[in-house]
Amino acid sequence: QVQLVESGGGLVQAGGSLRLSCAASGIIFSISAMGWYRQAPGKQRELVAGITSGGRTNYADSVKGRFTISRDNAKNTVYLQMNSLKPEDTAVYYCNAMYLRDYWGQGTQVTVSS
Repeated sequence: QVQLVESGGGLVQAGGSLRLSCAASGIIFSISAMGWYRQAPGKQRELVAGITSGGRTNYADSVKGRFTISRDNAKNTVYLQMNSLKPEDTAVYYCNAMYLRDYWGQGTQVTVSS
């Protein structure tokens, strides 16, 4: 059974930082592409950042230079370091794994106050 468990969300003031973690089980993590998506109220889910099994990364233009995605294959965990947070970053953040098919975590709320 595949499980993706996110943690690290919360309430932070604008300009602050948070680090999200996603612990994966039930997949061969080292060969899985991983990503973080977010969905704000009334908006579609969007890709925030992705990382391939080889470590190549890509980011949404809105977060480039502020967010960093990384992975620790020994811990089956992917991270999203979020710095210089803005109110428009407020959303539910979802972990995604591509391993034969897409898998999703339950989401973690990030709220940035102005």
